[in-house]
Amino acid sequence: MLVCLTAHQRATPLASLERLSVVADDAAVRLKDAHETIRGAVVLATCNRFEAYFDLDADAEAPSLIPAMDAAMEELATLAELPFREVRETVDFAHGNSVAQHLFGVASGLDSVAVGEDEIAGQVRRALDTARRDGLTTSPLEHLFQRATETSRAVKNSTSLGESGRSLVRLAVQLAGSRLESWASARVLLVGTGRYAAVSLAALRAVGAVDIRVHSRSGRRKFADREGLVIVSAEDYAAEAAAADVIITCTTTQDHALTLEGHGAARGDSTRSQVIIDLGMPRNVDPGVRSLSGIDLLDLETIRVHAPIDEFAHLRDAHEIVAAAAQRHAAARRVHEVSPEVVALRRHVQSVLDAELARAASPEVEQALRHFSGVLLHGLIARGHTLASGGEGSAWADAVRTVLPAPPTDEQ
Repeated sequence: MLVCLTAHQRATPLASLERLSVVADDAAVRLKDAHETIRGAVVLATCNRFEAYFDLDADAEAPSLIPAMDAAMEELATLAELPFREVRETVDFAHGNSVAQHLFGVASGLDSVAVGEDEIAGQVRRALDTARRDGLTTSPLEHLFQRATETSRAVKNSTSLGESGRSLVRLAVQLAGSRLESWASARVLLVGTGRYAAVSLAALRAVGAVDIRVHSRSGRRKFADREGLVIVSAEDYAAEAAAADVIITCTTTQDHALTLEGHGAARGDSTRSQVIIDLGMPRNVDPGVRSLSGIDLLDLETIRVHAPIDEFAHLRDAHEIVAAAAQRHAAARRVHEVSPEVVALRRHVQSVLDAELARAASPEVEQALRHFSGVLLHGLIARGHTLASGGEGSAWADAVRTVLPAPPTDEQ
């Protein structure tokens, strides 16, 4: 049984999301061990969501999924140092095929701040890769995430959502541009050298920014050297931050890259306009910086409020693709659930066939028996798959178990 716990910026306070994002790297292992019925776990953490996908043992004696999910939420609360009640009240819960529809929509960018954003599909793939590396995946989770990647590709290729190269970063840069006279004359400081820094740099260059400097809090130079950017040292960082027209922060460190005291001291009495884009999760910029004269802080909450409403037709087509993919995934999973009975049926027919072939009088008789058994099996199994796809596979499986001889026991 697939289950998903979702904390999203729409329903979860940003401060709580920040705490969850801090523990995301270690959460999957702890969550898998939270309850005996949890067979696998994959954690997906982005700038505006924290999600945990579980594969639960459907044959376990637990009367419902609630004990396992309560245990998982208790573990999350402990890891993030949040009250259990707050976690339970702000985390959404999905199970069964609702999990597939949700993840397929997430991977396709339909649940993002910038609808159709590019980055989320890669984050979904990396979440699976991380869980696989740590030995936390199961066959149902592998299939779920692989189908999610395929669905996101179908949405991108079949709708206009994939044409404009949407992303949270591009949306933030677009919002910042409305507050500047010109990107060509703007002095930009990029804080961070990771994946989001690369996306931010591409978005900046796309709007015509040329004076772009980069500061790596860890001292890395490779990104700046490769891209031909001016490197800002730790000693010059405060002064460069004060002089910049635009600052974009996108680091994974847990302490603030810009603080009220530090940035206030660096700016002094200046009231010069400055746009700060905080793409970090947890936040890279102290929210108090917003109180400084001339500062326009665009954090994730602000960006979400200003996200544009996309055309209905674009979203409708994308949601139809996601819904159809979720239905196909459900049908495939239901067919998979009758696999033990299919194997048992094949084994029984083969054993009967082997016994009859031992008495076959001629090659013609053997050929006829093999043809007969093949046609018989094909019809029975095809019927089972059809019923399973429609949600009635359990009746077919029960019938197979009823008519087949009981397997021998050790005592026999």
